[in-house]
Amino acid sequence: MTQLRRFLLMILLGALAPLRPVVAQEAAAGLISGTVLVAGTEAPLEGAQITLVGTERRAVSDARGRFLIGNAPPGVWRLQVRAIGYSPLIVPDVVVSSAKPATVVVRLAPTALDLTSVQVTASYFLPSIEGQTSTNTLGAEAIRRAPGVQEDVIRAVALLPGVGVTQPGRNDLAVRGGAPFENLFLVDGLEVPNINHFGTQGSTGGPLSLINVDAVEQASFSTGGFAARYGDRTASVTSITLREGNREKLAGEFTLSATGGFAVAEGPLGENGSFYFSARRSYLDFLFKAAGFGFVPAYVDGQLKVVQRVGTKNTFSFLVIGADGTVTFTNDDAEKRYDNSRVAAPSQKQYFSGLTWRRLLPRGVLDVTLGRTYTRFTTIQNDSLDPPNTIFRAFSTEGENSLRADLSVQASPRVEFSGGAVTKYASTLDYSLLLPGALRLDASGAPRPLALDTSFTADRQAVYGTVAWQATPKLRTTTGLRVDRYGFIAGAARVSPRLGARYALTGSTTLTASAGRYWQAPSYIWLVGDPSNRLLAPFRADQVVVGVEQLPRADVKVQFEVFAKQYSDYPRRVFRPQAVLAPSGFDDVTSDIPFGLEPLSAEASGRAIGAEFLVQKQLSELPIFGLSSVSVTKTTFDGADGRRRPGSFDTRVIANAVLGWRPNPKWELSGKVRVASGLPTTPFITTGPAAGSQDFSQWNEGERLPLFHALDVRVDRRWSFRRVQLVGYIDVQNIYGRKNVSGLQWNQREQLLERNEALGVLPSIGFSVEW
Repeated sequence: MTQLRRFLLMILLGALAPLRPVVAQEAAAGLISGTVLVAGTEAPLEGAQITLVGTERRAVSDARGRFLIGNAPPGVWRLQVRAIGYSPLIVPDVVVSSAKPATVVVRLAPTALDLTSVQVTASYFLPSIEGQTSTNTLGAEAIRRAPGVQEDVIRAVALLPGVGVTQPGRNDLAVRGGAPFENLFLVDGLEVPNINHFGTQGSTGGPLSLINVDAVEQASFSTGGFAARYGDRTASVTSITLREGNREKLAGEFTLSATGGFAVAEGPLGENGSFYFSARRSYLDFLFKAAGFGFVPAYVDGQLKVVQRVGTKNTFSFLVIGADGTVTFTNDDAEKRYDNSRVAAPSQKQYFSGLTWRRLLPRGVLDVTLGRTYTRFTTIQNDSLDPPNTIFRAFSTEGENSLRADLSVQASPRVEFSGGAVTKYASTLDYSLLLPGALRLDASGAPRPLALDTSFTADRQAVYGTVAWQATPKLRTTTGLRVDRYGFIAGAARVSPRLGARYALTGSTTLTASAGRYWQAPSYIWLVGDPSNRLLAPFRADQVVVGVEQLPRADVKVQFEVFAKQYSDYPRRVFRPQAVLAPSGFDDVTSDIPFGLEPLSAEASGRAIGAEFLVQKQLSELPIFGLSSVSVTKTTFDGADGRRRPGSFDTRVIANAVLGWRPNPKWELSGKVRVASGLPTTPFITTGPAAGSQDFSQWNEGERLPLFHALDVRVDRRWSFRRVQLVGYIDVQNIYGRKNVSGLQWNQREQLLERNEALGVLPSIGFSVEW
């Protein structure tokens, strides 16, 4: 209770404090606790020199790569890190608080230059080690402060090149024209099927990530050319690294926003360990009820990460993240009953966990991870009667165990080897489904009802190896091979070669190229859509990427790439032979067959070509940061009739721009503009007995949705006290109230076609207290 009173007092004092710089008498100095690792092998780097830019404070990393910098003034700082034989790096956005210590992990890349050559200028960008092309990384602060992303790590990633818009209220990633189910997500190296609250079954998107943004160390996003370590996906890889709890002192945080609040506790465990725990609850249910909505969502989530070092060579870490999301309906009048009859309510209980052993080797590192993912889906849609009747039901449980080993070795100064193996066993795959024939019509319009209660198990394995060779000081090549075996589809085995190269034209300009084959197995729920689906083969994408990167300044990166992607054996919809499977978010099962619960055939082909441009500015002595990207893409698929049609996520032009200014250590102002051409649509039949159904003979050949555009703005303010720091922000999405259209929907009551329009202006305010 005393602590709560102190928090309230600090908030009040912060709100009344004059807007002037913090002086030494007002705020105690902060502490920076960090680790320096070798990029690629993740081995600790001893002897690295770390400098707090703009001060005389310095440190040297020890045998474990660890360092401490004390007496750091509160604010947002930069670290310069140098080590003999490694490219120097500047780490921006190090947030020093007078409350809890700042935790930093720095990765240095081995330099290709001779030791007699001296590289004076340190870069703000780490050279790509694994992904030779199409790979970018966002730090924790860049994710947190991005306007309009609702502190969702996936929405922040969507600002990078190649990611299309699906719906404003969702975070589905449609990468280079591919469907959201083609994306791979990893959290601390653990593959997770869907990391969202109310996620779409069989795909990867949802309204909101269940990852607490405070726990994120960084997010790496690759839209093509990713290494052989990553497989079973054809579009992209998002690898999210969660930070450890600080190892210096017990600390906490409480954050309250417009949609919910979360609390954090972290600190040391003995001399060689740490813990991080957070819990979050939304109060959307209170807001929706107060506003009189009939659709009421609510969610809670929590995460725990524990790290313990044993001796000088062994580290054990345990991670568990769990969430519970429910949707309830208020059907107290006819209008609400009708609105609710057009929504499939997706309630979910889920968790994923991983136990990792890391062993440091003389020239590398070995990681072994035992993992578990589990999701219980409960999706129901009712009609508009009083009382309502269920017209669709999907009760599903998917639980999978995994064991993974990854080895990275620096075989010689010029050769690095990485390899590994993974085995997965889905021990729990239970499905109870009800889909009436009226909602599941075949190509002739005949009803094909689906009602089943079934269970099965599945196994899959993969092995991979990659050799990175520094052929010359300017040329680095990567050669990889991956083999996947899918035991649940007749033991099918697929081979995936990967090639990549980087050539330094000058000290600031690099040519990049990659080529590879990528395979993906069908989602588990597709296999129960029809008995024939149990033999559905994996589909593939062959991709070639060529690009150029330039660093005109140490804090500015410019990247340009062109790509071509060819799909084969893609799942075609037998009941809709002109179309391929492309689910994202199913808000209304009356509009189309959901979740791939229909006969599918692995025989469609498609292609995507495009060009992407990126400019990224890191925060430096010039107090401006930003990111701008433009993508031009064309995606088509061939129907069974031989006609080539646009893909469902064929967004021809996408442009993003984020610009921010930090005039002093306390204030930060930023804005984001997003513009995208409209997605293709399938026309609806508006007359006759088939009125309200889509005309799939013209799949994706109807009028495109209107141009999407929105402007978001954000203001952040920091207050530092002796033992407490307060951060407040105001975030306004779609500030000029654009009614962007996310799709078309048939109004059965009015017998007319409607546009699904997004909300207008969406303001949000929040604050965070650290102690």
